[in-house]
Amino acid sequence: MTLDLHLWYVPLLCFAGFALNIIFGRFWSHAVAGVVGVGFSALAFADAVWVALRWLGTQTPYLEQHGNWISAAGLTVPFGFQLDQLSLVMLLVVTGVGFLIHIYSAGYMAHEGGFYRYFALLNLFLFFMMVLVLSSNYALMFIGWEGVGFVSYMLIGFFFRRDSAAKAGLKAFVVNRIGDFGFLIALFLLFQRFHSFDFTSIFAQARTLPVETSGAGILTAICLLLFVGATGKSAQIPLYVWLPDAMEGPTPVSALIHAATMVTAGVYMVARSATLYVRAPQASAVVLGIGGATALFAAIIGLLQRDIKRVLAYSTVSQLGYMFMACGVLSYGAGIFHLMTHAFFKGLLFLSAGSVIHAAHGEQDMFEIRKLSPGGLRKYAPVTFWCFAAATCAISGIPGFSGFFSKDQILSAVFNVNKFWWAIGTLTALLTSFYMFRALFITFFANPEGTAEPSPSHAHPSGQEPSEVADHNTLPHESPAVMTVPLIILALLSTFGGLVGLGDRFTKFLSPAFQTGLPPATGPAGSDTTVFAASITVALLGLLLAWWFYLKNPAAPRRLAASFPALRALVFNKFWIDELYGAVIITPLTVVSRVLLDRGVEQTIVDGGVQGTAWLASATGNTTRRQASGNLRSYAAWLGTAAVAVLFYVLVVGFRRF
Repeated sequence: MTLDLHLWYVPLLCFAGFALNIIFGRFWSHAVAGVVGVGFSALAFADAVWVALRWLGTQTPYLEQHGNWISAAGLTVPFGFQLDQLSLVMLLVVTGVGFLIHIYSAGYMAHEGGFYRYFALLNLFLFFMMVLVLSSNYALMFIGWEGVGFVSYMLIGFFFRRDSAAKAGLKAFVVNRIGDFGFLIALFLLFQRFHSFDFTSIFAQARTLPVETSGAGILTAICLLLFVGATGKSAQIPLYVWLPDAMEGPTPVSALIHAATMVTAGVYMVARSATLYVRAPQASAVVLGIGGATALFAAIIGLLQRDIKRVLAYSTVSQLGYMFMACGVLSYGAGIFHLMTHAFFKGLLFLSAGSVIHAAHGEQDMFEIRKLSPGGLRKYAPVTFWCFAAATCAISGIPGFSGFFSKDQILSAVFNVNKFWWAIGTLTALLTSFYMFRALFITFFANPEGTAEPSPSHAHPSGQEPSEVADHNTLPHESPAVMTVPLIILALLSTFGGLVGLGDRFTKFLSPAFQTGLPPATGPAGSDTTVFAASITVALLGLLLAWWFYLKNPAAPRRLAASFPALRALVFNKFWIDELYGAVIITPLTVVSRVLLDRGVEQTIVDGGVQGTAWLASATGNTTRRQASGNLRSYAAWLGTAAVAVLFYVLVVGFRRF
């Protein structure tokens, strides 16, 4: 029996929800708009589960095509969708976590303007993500890639009346376009080398090629350019700067973008291109180096952030670095495993942060939240506290939680290839555990001294939701069930979701999607006792250090800050990278555009060209109109002159030939 999964139904359902809300939503109540938005995301998730159950019976690559998109000059690009182990995991994670975020949004955004527009954009975002992960060729993947970039711009700048939100959306859009330029050049090179964009065709041809060990060849160039695109989407050095500012969007948007969807697109694309990367070791080494450097750098910045959402933003950048480290040592299964567990605990962290902000009436500064909560916020929002605690344990790698299993696989794979980057990853794990438990203790526990931590230049966070204005005279409260139920589901996944990786079952399940034609370069993940012991040690050490600094001895951070004021200011101000980019790139470009383009080039070239064309047309018209005088003698004169000119030309040419 031929398997017919109708994969196109999944993105179509998401698009239908977008179309209905964007066309009719302005005439509907909040309730109807919410039902349409949540309902179609639920249908998409249900269809994804149905597809998974049917496909798991065969577990053979499935491909369906629905006509040709491009057919010209020997190039044919179909509307093709495919399903294998890799795309199945992405399909379930994106629709599942996306559905929970839709439910949560119904409560969180209930009192906001543009409610129908918000849900329309959420549905459209899922549509483009489905196109991205289900596409059977790079060209169609690029359409989904650009689509999620555009919709993320709209969602980050959803509160467009707030200048900071509009600028954050624009920043995300521009920075992603820089990365996308690299992706686009890679597509041109792929077609030049393989004369196709189809995954099956490209990878089949690539399996016949040797590994580029002697130098950088075209595969290395393609892989490096693809990774440029990945650094933009997945916020790696040097294009990570858009992601922390994306916190200006509504908190559920932060969960959607930073958990299972847009920021993991780069990791998915690199993993999908495994057949190319295993033959370009220099490119894989760059992926490992950038991933490791980004993981450590972002973790250092997260140590001193005060805004709860920014702590989570930098932790996202750091965790994405872990995923790229796995891809850099060709352990793609471990990278995707961490992508899945990260979707659970990071989605939970952001939604819990939204619940905290809701409970604290819009406050996002963790130290200010502590002031609003006599005796600690955990007394007023116990469900949110326990969910945030579960996610914190998961991301910190506490044994038994999901993040422990996936992070240990990555560190084991890196240890077998490069001890230096393993040490960097282990140090990053220590910092992650410290700053995440720091966030937990500050936000939910009472300050023993009753004072806030001083900061070099503390300003009230600009990313508060407009409907939530911090009220320091009202006690916090727990969020409604429509918000806490998704938290509980994600907490269970964050706690037990890693068990699917026991015995390397998850990576073995994914292995058919990474049939590169070459033997694996790493040993079995999780086999080294040293790595296992080090992972547990740094996770528990980070917990103990955070407990000592922020609960047991809260004066210690102030003494440490006073001892190293310059270092603290450097980390607190995020190494002034944004200011550096502004001074080196943005300001010069602005000056050039305003001085040369607005004044010089426009006046000399644009205005001159337009005015010169007008003068030439006028002069030509004045000259030629004299020929149409209506006077027969004048016409005869012009005719005679033309005849003499033609005769002269003929005689001269004929004489020269003679």
